Amino acid sequence: MKKITPMKWTWILMVAFLTLGIVDFRFGILGVICMTAPLYHVLKGEGKVHCRKYCPRGSLLQRALEGISINGDMPKFMTTRHFKNILLGLMLTVFSVSMTHAAPDFTKMAFAMFRFMSLSLIIGILMGIFFKPRSWCVVCPMGHGAGLIDRELKKKANQRFPQAMETGGRLTKKAS
Repeated sequence: MKKITPMKWTWILMVAFLTLGIVDFRFGILGVICMTAPLYHVLKGEGKVHCRKYCPRGSLLQRALEGISINGDMPKFMTTRHFKNILLGLMLTVFSVSMTHAAPDFTKMAFAMFRFMSLSLIIGILMGIFFKPRSWCVVCPMGHGAGLIDRELKKKANQRFPQAMETGGRLTKKAS
């Protein structure tokens, strides 16, 4: 029997988010879940597991674009840390400005979140058509930010507990 992994069905969550957001912009606030889930997993010590196993946007892009994607290679500059840092900074700035202008009105904040999530999905779809379906995942600001936090946490853990280096940053009990 074939195992159904979350990546096979989490695309439904993105479609539900978009549908609910169109029906009532206040549902746009649910985008916070999509933005904080990668951070939750990183802070739990699971690394970028969200990107690999759970991301609704990645699931939707893979499922919707695998038959129509040109499957071209992304330009090399887009895969560099420098580009990802710039994109992360740009997205955080745009998001912060949007939220600042919308606050304290809940409906405006929810709409700003919905607009932000929708625009990044449109960019992801365009990238997925011209490049590989999940090309957005390569430059995703949340995935990149989660990776940066994960590296820092592991670095600090390795400084405090040098034996953790042997287990990839995770502390394990030594066998006696």
